Amino acid sequence: MNVRPATLADTQTIADFNTAMALETESVRLDPATILAGVQSALADANKAMYFAAVIDGAVVGCCMITHEWSDWRNGDMWWFQSVYVAPDYRRCGAFRAMYKYVESAAREAGAVGLRLYVDRDNTRAKRTYESLGMHLTHYDVMEATLGRTPMTKPEIRIKSE
Repeated sequence: MNVRPATLADTQTIADFNTAMALETESVRLDPATILAGVQSALADANKAMYFAAVIDGAVVGCCMITHEWSDWRNGDMWWFQSVYVAPDYRRCGAFRAMYKYVESAAREAGAVGLRLYVDRDNTRAKRTYESLGMHLTHYDVMEATLGRTPMTKPEIRIKSE
């Protein structure tokens, strides 16, 4: 397995991965044109985001996007993992671990002060993976307000039983 910065040639694969992830994790259908344009925009401008790809035998089998948040408390850059996806046939084979280690090394080299991500509170398998890499839960919850149009639809309502 090899990890590398994603390129414009990876745009469709990353868009497809993001579409699959949104449906799998949040039961949300992304607008194909919007997600494709969003991935292209990020790949064309590293100030927006950076994508990294896990590659096996020349095929991209996983990806992650890194965005930046300035921490005035730490006087440094926090790197956020987002849009993390590994194709189902390649899960549990070290693809995310390889991407994490690659990004961690790049973040250290760039002088970043920390790595963050958000994870669905019910995704215990992902939490175990992140903890095995040295990450831990913080005391923060994520809140959001959507502004403007929302280019995605929720085809069904998921009800979680206690």
